Amino acid sequence: MSGAVLVAVAAAIGNLLQGWDNATIAGSILYIKKEFQLESEPTIEGLIVAMSLIGATVVTTCSGALSDLLGRRPMLIISSLLYFVSSLVMLWSPNVYILLFARLLDGLGIGLAVTLVPLYISETAPPEIRGLLNTLPQFTGSAGMFLSYCMVFGMSLMKAPSWRIMLGVLSIPSLIYFVLTLSFLPESPRWLVSKGRMLEAKKVLQSLRGREDVSGEMALLVEGLGVGVDTAIEDYIVCPANELADEEDPSREKDQIKLYGPEQGQSWVARPVAGQSSVGLVSRKGSMANPVGLVDPLVTLFGSVHEKFPETGSMRSALFPHFGSMFSVGGNQPRNEDWDEESLAREDDDYASDAAGDSDDNLQSPLISRQTTSLDKDIPHAHSSNLSSTRQGSLLHGNAGEPTGSTGIGGGWQLAWKWTERDGPDGKEGGFKRIYLRQDGGPGYARGSVVSLPGGDLPTDGEVVQAAALVSQPALYNKELMQQLPVGPAMIHPSETTAKGPSWSDLFEPGVKHALMVGVGLQILQQFSGINGVLYYTPQILEKAGVGYLLSNLGLGSTSSSFLISAVTTLLMLPCIAVAMRLMDISGRRTLLLSTIPILIAALLILVLGSLVDLGSTANASISTISVIVYFCFFVMGFGPIPNILCAEIFPTRVRGLCIAICALTFWICDIIVTYTLPVMLNSVGLAGVFGIYAVVCFIAWVFVFLKVPETKGMPLEVIIEFFSVGAKQVDVTKHH
Repeated sequence: MSGAVLVAVAAAIGNLLQGWDNATIAGSILYIKKEFQLESEPTIEGLIVAMSLIGATVVTTCSGALSDLLGRRPMLIISSLLYFVSSLVMLWSPNVYILLFARLLDGLGIGLAVTLVPLYISETAPPEIRGLLNTLPQFTGSAGMFLSYCMVFGMSLMKAPSWRIMLGVLSIPSLIYFVLTLSFLPESPRWLVSKGRMLEAKKVLQSLRGREDVSGEMALLVEGLGVGVDTAIEDYIVCPANELADEEDPSREKDQIKLYGPEQGQSWVARPVAGQSSVGLVSRKGSMANPVGLVDPLVTLFGSVHEKFPETGSMRSALFPHFGSMFSVGGNQPRNEDWDEESLAREDDDYASDAAGDSDDNLQSPLISRQTTSLDKDIPHAHSSNLSSTRQGSLLHGNAGEPTGSTGIGGGWQLAWKWTERDGPDGKEGGFKRIYLRQDGGPGYARGSVVSLPGGDLPTDGEVVQAAALVSQPALYNKELMQQLPVGPAMIHPSETTAKGPSWSDLFEPGVKHALMVGVGLQILQQFSGINGVLYYTPQILEKAGVGYLLSNLGLGSTSSSFLISAVTTLLMLPCIAVAMRLMDISGRRTLLLSTIPILIAALLILVLGSLVDLGSTANASISTISVIVYFCFFVMGFGPIPNILCAEIFPTRVRGLCIAICALTFWICDIIVTYTLPVMLNSVGLAGVFGIYAVVCFIAWVFVFLKVPETKGMPLEVIIEFFSVGAKQVDVTKHH
């Protein structure tokens, strides 16, 4: 995993530059005002600060579509170049107009980094530590602010501080970022798969995961190309093919479903458990316990997954301690590692699949072409008991600390495909479905337990697991090919599924629409909870709060004092973010939000009281300073990083760039409104009124999170997307009842 961690650290430097810039402009604006005599022109003063936000907003309108088209890496390289050029122009800026232009360029770089860094980290990180790694941008952003405030404080002690040097120093870290993006960052494997560039994606994944066998995750990335369609939750009993068949009455065979893994020759038998899935039941009970029906069924559904499946720590992918890997390969079996090279050799350089040809392989994804070509001969007999597992691997995941098996896709989930047959009007009809499996319940379902089914008990001495399954149509399934090739799963190459690129109609899929509502809602509420308004104007807010009184005894002027307080504040944020990084994959995103937002409300209300009640200058200054620090520290633990983390997790690969751009656009528009209106609001309603409004917004945000925001910790991105699809269906059902 060290590969994924280093890549995330390098990418997060983009946010360090954003934090650096935020703090530098907040400090240097005091000196810019003096030089250009802007004291009587608050509009231009506000514009100098807001210009970078306007640039970020402009670039965000196209950043998502461009990253889906050109890739994530090229956009991060462009971002680093924009940072570098803008800092040099700010260093030069002979007048206010060129300064405004430089701030606009700077905003373009910020917009690309803020939108794409969380997206890039989400697409490269393993599910078990994705929350931790995606909190890194918050950590580096605050570190950038701390370093910048230290620099501004040091320069403010000089006789004639130069704001040009303050702003120009940004060129040094931005040059380092440019070198790292160019030489060290790989392209996102999910983006490579979406373009059909399988071999490149596999090599990147191998370096990110530090292991050779990434076939399960490669298969998962292909399945992630589809936008969830017809997803259902079912409960299965799963065991090796020959085990269930030997014990069962032959008349029960028609109920059996064959499961296949990406490795050649593997097969298992699954039996649907009568009645609704346990996950579905928990969800339904949750809805009944909430008669008002205010809590989104999706929140209950995600919650039921975390309740049903035992958590054993954030760093472990092996959550089934009683079994070996479900689709593990015996040590004496030859690995099937060269499918990639072979399938690529059969295709031209543009990865175009010759789907119209006679070759069976060309109709299938290279990910499972070895598998399906060997199975095609047997699939007509898939309902009979004579097709037994040629690899007697054991079921559903390894011992503690074992790496994920070839079909393990992280977070204790497994990927398989099922083939079912039924008698149709034209003879035999086959159905091909993709399944995400996870063991149901705790250790009580381990080997030796008896599960009663109509038709007899299952064997107690074999390896039998009850698993919840998300069943859906595979991403590469093609109806026309299915008609041409009625036997066996007809598959097409990934590059064909994305040849047309993201479509606006995909945004109206129920699951995607639901996810957009959560993402956009969080971004609006985050901005109107006032953080950027407080951040940009921290020195001035603290100066008005009378911080000068606290430090005047040290001989520091009020301006230098406010910079020092800002530096200390951001330094205190860093351990808080470190705690949040640790908790992000253990407590989860939702829990952190619900526990930190009330503290934000309390801090804001104390600020309001401190502004209204005169307790003497020293007491007021102390109360204001402590409240601002508490607000910042708890903001960066929850409301700071989590909206971006969630937005990078809840959208399908095909439209992820587009959807994140929509969320980021919302973020920047709200950011501009907050930043631009703060000076006006301070003049009209005063500090107390401003913080009072922010406190009300924080309360609304807590209610929104409680009712609408699901818990996504430890789940593969593709599984989260499927759950949104199921949850959206449940919402429709509850609306119509």
